[in-house]
Amino acid sequence: MKGVFEISGNSRYDDEITERYHFPSRYLPVARDLIGDWIVYRESRIAGGRMAYIAAAVVERIDRDPGDSSRYYARVLDYLEFDQPVPYRAQDGRFAERFLREMASPGAAGRTMRGKSVRVLDSFDFVAIVNAGLTETLDPSNRIRLELDSLRIDAETRMLLDDHFAERRVEQMLVNRKIRDANFRHHVLGAYENTCAVTGLKIVNGGGKAEAQAAHIWSVADGGPDIVQNGVALSATAHWLFDRHLITFDDNLRLLVSHNKIPSEYLQLFPPVGQQIRLPRDPSLRPRPDFVARHRERFARPLA
Repeated sequence: MKGVFEISGNSRYDDEITERYHFPSRYLPVARDLIGDWIVYRESRIAGGRMAYIAAAVVERIDRDPGDSSRYYARVLDYLEFDQPVPYRAQDGRFAERFLREMASPGAAGRTMRGKSVRVLDSFDFVAIVNAGLTETLDPSNRIRLELDSLRIDAETRMLLDDHFAERRVEQMLVNRKIRDANFRHHVLGAYENTCAVTGLKIVNGGGKAEAQAAHIWSVADGGPDIVQNGVALSATAHWLFDRHLITFDDNLRLLVSHNKIPSEYLQLFPPVGQQIRLPRDPSLRPRPDFVARHRERFARPLA
């Protein structure tokens, strides 16, 4: 059973949507029915929200809020932000969700949605929303740019990209590592404008593919999420050094270098000591401090 979790910019709830969704007990029966299946997050219009679906995730379990017996947490896995927000109502007036399409009066949408912050979503609508949200990732013209071209994908990924947009195919697509990496690359390189945060190099070939790569700060293998705040754009060399914890960042996002383990010719590529790395213009897209701290913990004991 698919579902929708509503979020707003001024919520009084303890949401961290990549990890948890906080809700009152009146939604508990519906939330429990969603355990083990996919939901999409929808931003409401409150506090300037986009009135759009912005991401998908799997509901892992439901926990009682230890500080408030009237509230619960839905713990989520496999969070994936859409390439672009999907409007809850298309330009032609058609609503994305069936229960809204079946209203007698379209003008009553606001009233109809009251008290439905956690709700069931028709499987057909789930497929349509996800496919619309991942338009850039799935666009064949972006295969080279997002490293989904035939030279870089396996047979399973190729089948998912070429298949029809069925529910099962979409579920597999949302957890496919190649497709998730393409989505992550799209977000990270877009935030960093295809420029290496460490070297400042920006090279884009004729096919639109940037030389910079999207590096995870907290690695996926260790449980890190595929969100732009857990990413940084790095050239191939800087990425190699970063993954081996030979370079990292301090709390002010200044470069730290393991000088005794890095060839001296590489050092001239790095910014001067004390200078901040290049960061996204939008502060909300910059690396999360807890992810950076986790990476820095291993800086003193780099991997081989």
